[in-house]
Amino acid sequence: MIGSGSGSGREAKLRYLDASIDILSEGDHVICAVSGDHIHLSQLRYWSVERQEPYASAKIASERNTAPRNDDESQAG
Repeated sequence: MIGSGSGSGREAKLRYLDASIDILSEGDHVICAVSGDHIHLSQLRYWSVERQEPYASAKIASERNTAPRNDDESQAG
């Protein structure tokens, strides 16, 4: 398992807001949308409200959020 924390735990499901998160499903970590690293909830600092995804570091968040979106929503129309 990548990342830190005690034991394997369970992945939390979150809703990412501007300055906080809503816990939709209890767990002790989330998985970085880019690197796949496990991020303990107490260490979660970076996420995208628009993309609704967490990031393991400021560098990853910055790189991800300056890249063009390539998903079904941006291609619809």
